[in-house]
Amino acid sequence: MLAAQSQQLDRVFAALADPTRRAILSRLAQGEATVNDLVEPFDLAQPTISKHLKVLEGAGLVSRGRSAQFRPVRLEASALAGADQWIGGYRQFWAQSHERLEAYVKILQAEETSHED
Repeated sequence: MLAAQSQQLDRVFAALADPTRRAILSRLAQGEATVNDLVEPFDLAQPTISKHLKVLEGAGLVSRGRSAQFRPVRLEASALAGADQWIGGYRQFWAQSHERLEAYVKILQAEETSHED
């Protein structure tokens, strides 16, 4: 993995590590919102939400537009593609682990059935 890609992935995971930022992304998945719209559901001050947005923006997870005097915030889901790809690399490992566990359970069940006979 290139250094720049690795740094971007680090920023995405660091941004996702905070539950408030994940909640902000969930809200933005429903559609763009202003900072004031995002302040409402949280018991946080506007500057605190703005700091969270700055981290999300730095990770490329949100962008801010300009609409008259408003600056709507929108989700940039494409930034999650790198994280999805990285996590996806482990899907085969998990699938194989589940298959081995399933096979072992079947062996145990067969042994239990043979002991009952």
